[in-house]
Amino acid sequence: MRKDVHNSEVPVLCISCEARHKGICGALSPEQLVVLSKQTNKKSHAADQELVASEQDISTYSNVMSGVVKLTKLMADGRQQIVGLQFAPDFLGRPFKRQTEIAAQAATEVKLCSFPAHVLDAMIKETPELEHRLHEQALKELDEARDWMLTLGRKTASEKVASFIHMIATHIDPDFENPNHIIRFELPLKRADIADFLGLTIETVSRQLTKLRKAGVIELENNRTVTVPSLSRLENECELDR
Repeated sequence: MRKDVHNSEVPVLCISCEARHKGICGALSPEQLVVLSKQTNKKSHAADQELVASEQDISTYSNVMSGVVKLTKLMADGRQQIVGLQFAPDFLGRPFKRQTEIAAQAATEVKLCSFPAHVLDAMIKETPELEHRLHEQALKELDEARDWMLTLGRKTASEKVASFIHMIATHIDPDFENPNHIIRFELPLKRADIADFLGLTIETVSRQLTKLRKAGVIELENNRTVTVPSLSRLENECELDR
């Protein structure tokens, strides 16, 4: 296996990987990265492709390299609810559990780095820092879920749509904290999915996006391309306590 000239211990495919620097793989030693890299599979998935089926036995874990993944929960009568979104370098999988009740689908084109679950499970037992990072991500997702409960339960339709735009902007654009940076991105969800996620109708979502556009809070092109000239102004529309 080729090694990077600046770090002869770390496999080349891991050198620039976002998951190694900010995700769970940052807790692995170079030797463990070598073991894991020999069994990884990097693959692109088209938008709307199923990544993990509900009630599926867990045999593989993945790091999200790029794109947006939507997590859905299926009700007994067939109705489906989007319960979360994942972005790079999030970890896709459920360690310590043999089945998942949450389905995962590519909201946009997604690139995953996947590896056998049993390999990482063995590394978790011998690497406390890896287990710590997995717990950190679980707690982060719990905090985000609680924040989203507040959004869905107490915010107005306008604040909900602004909060959704803010969430996407701050997860997709790595330079969002730069006050002089103009954030620009493609909406990862269709209007129907945004409505489902926010508990609104499609018509209400469209009206609120138009309202934000007319107020100059966002710019909207082709119904999908969003520009945020001022993140602080968008935050004011979200009623964020900052």
